[in-house]
Amino acid sequence: MEIKTAALPLKATGTLVVYVAEDSMPAGRAAEVWKATGLDWDKVATAASFKGKQGQLIDLLAPAGVAAERLLVLGSGKTGQGGGLSAWTDRGGSLAGKLMNLKAARAAVLLDDEATPAQVAELAAGLRLRHYRFDRYKSTKPDENGHTSLTVTLHVDGKSALDKAIADRQATVDGTLLARDLVHQPPNVLGTLEFAAEAQKLTELGVTVEQLDEAAMRKLGMNALLAVAQGSDRPPRLVIMQWNGGKAKEAPIAFIGKGVVFDSGGISLKPGLGMEDMKGDMGGAAAVTGLMQALATRKARVNAIGVIGLVENMPSGSAMRPGDILKAMSGTTIEIVNTDAEGRLVLADALWYTQDRFKPQFMINLATLTGAIGVALGNDHGGLFSNNDELSGRLIAAGLATGEKLWRLPMGQAYDKLIESRFADIKNSGGRPAGSITAAQFLQRFVNDVPWAHLDIAAVALASPTSETNTAWASGFGVTLLDRLVRDNYEGK
Repeated sequence: MEIKTAALPLKATGTLVVYVAEDSMPAGRAAEVWKATGLDWDKVATAASFKGKQGQLIDLLAPAGVAAERLLVLGSGKTGQGGGLSAWTDRGGSLAGKLMNLKAARAAVLLDDEATPAQVAELAAGLRLRHYRFDRYKSTKPDENGHTSLTVTLHVDGKSALDKAIADRQATVDGTLLARDLVHQPPNVLGTLEFAAEAQKLTELGVTVEQLDEAAMRKLGMNALLAVAQGSDRPPRLVIMQWNGGKAKEAPIAFIGKGVVFDSGGISLKPGLGMEDMKGDMGGAAAVTGLMQALATRKARVNAIGVIGLVENMPSGSAMRPGDILKAMSGTTIEIVNTDAEGRLVLADALWYTQDRFKPQFMINLATLTGAIGVALGNDHGGLFSNNDELSGRLIAAGLATGEKLWRLPMGQAYDKLIESRFADIKNSGGRPAGSITAAQFLQRFVNDVPWAHLDIAAVALASPTSETNTAWASGFGVTLLDRLVRDNYEGK
């Protein structure tokens, strides 16, 4: 999809799009366009059962008096309706879906002066997010829905301000689409080294990228992360991405991602049904990589660290076993009771390394960590666990503003007791009760006193439900959320 902007007056070809609010007549520029058709609004709206609700449309072919092949009148919902900027993102996604279904090649969108640059930028974001498809492995790429040939031109006053707002927002869209692409890649294509190579490309944007190999991690004592990798022929990597856009001596903010490029469960083998989806068990690392790209692309005024632990969890003669006891980088000993509770082992060493080396203002880790989070919250909210109320509040606010919503779950000593081990300091699973919470309690052991939040995104990053802005399998959840967190609270402070 190509998105353009054009100053007024309107020069429409192809499909012309105007908006009408719920229970209203066409107003402003939409009224001018409708008047040119010579049609009676009440009669047409009644015949089409059009009330102006979000998603409703009137479709006129070859409209008289209008320099366009097609006129689409779309409902924009109630004037002043809640939802903030994310309502405009949904509006753009809805528009993209309709244009693709109509096989439109070109469309012009006419908006009134009341639409701010930020709102129009969200509409543009929704257009691209909904238009996304992952079809690179299809031998034939049918164009019956216009996926590859759609150009949308946005017509408003103030083109310069609009262009700036769109470019800024598209940086985050690009990061989200990168995360989706990474999650969608098949596991025979995207292994640990291939993922690391994708992260290395961020150097082109000014990001400093380091890679720690097995020898370097073993020297540091990262035995928890290495234990997950030892059953696979694919070598582990810890990738550190640094964006220095803030003040020279300002403490960075840090994001850590679980990057299990394929999770068989190891010796505690997963059921075969649905195991193909475990190529997406690196959704947290994908989101962190997409976020770092977004921050660098828009030259965010902040110092940010992205750390991703890349491993593959496979069963073999060299794989870790239930009953093994490991010593993590922190010195904590861990009894392995389930080799399928592997992501927390990767994050344990990655979190400890990050807080020890970088002394960040806060750490946020993202992980497709537990199936239990989907049982608790479904796929409408990601799970939030934290040792800091202020950080939690800011994350929840960012989620509400972007539509990538979070719900905070409890933590406490009673849950911590569930991961006590008879033979080691802790065990890596507390069993089925409170499974997501005990996973968070495990991770908290490796953050010291640093403000920290754990986002369990297993139910919102993969097999996400169809929405106005995504019809793909992976959502790229976390990129837009965390970019908003940075914008609103930490950038240029």
